[in-house]
Amino acid sequence: MFDAYIICGTPRTGSTLLCDLLTSTKKTGAPHSFYRRQDIAEWAEEWGLPDRGTMSGLDFDVAYLNAAIAAGKGGTDIFGLRLMRENLDELSAILDRIHPGLPSDKARFEKAFGRVLYLHLSREDKLAQAVSLIKAEQTGLWHVAPDGTEIERVGPPGEPRYDFQRIRGEVGELEAYDTAWNMWFAQQHIAPLRIGYERLAGNPAAMLISICVALGVQPPDTDDIRPGVAKLSDATSLDWMRRYRLDAAV
Repeated sequence: MFDAYIICGTPRTGSTLLCDLLTSTKKTGAPHSFYRRQDIAEWAEEWGLPDRGTMSGLDFDVAYLNAAIAAGKGGTDIFGLRLMRENLDELSAILDRIHPGLPSDKARFEKAFGRVLYLHLSREDKLAQAVSLIKAEQTGLWHVAPDGTEIERVGPPGEPRYDFQRIRGEVGELEAYDTAWNMWFAQQHIAPLRIGYERLAGNPAAMLISICVALGVQPPDTDDIRPGVAKLSDATSLDWMRRYRLDAAV
């Protein structure tokens, strides 16, 4: 039985779909990106934490960690966290301040969260991943429900614009993040449960059940599993990928 799990991902790998599925079981926590640096102030305000300027940095870190664990459990016995590679070192540094003297990231995570199951969420088609990310950034629309209702919009509607250099740069960065995750797993002697976006998107119920089994939690009935997030890939996405392959071949 695990006390926690960490979804180790990169952008546009289906992490929002996976977080939604895990939360829906009412048994496997309520994972979010609690340690995404841009969101820490917002989370702290939502949890009613004292203003950062009224306490020491260490006291804030401890209060924030305790609140994050409570939120990530969502009334269950298991804590869930979504963690992007770019935030890994920052979280480890925070935990090192709270629990100094431990020999590794893994030891710090286990001291803070208990026995952790690591889920490595990745996407084999890095071109599709890069296109999805750039389209979301340009249009401001990040997630929609199966009925087409907007779930997450971070900016006013914008026109998507094909940009070969930007796509190429994003592909390289996403590949580097995946490599960095794998190097970290090896350094920390962690054997993660590997989750491919393609399999998650193709059969979310099967993937959720396999994670529940790995966590030691009774999985929900297949009929009760209803994904709350839909794909945003469309004809524009396919056109960009076609154009990119042609441009890259020149």
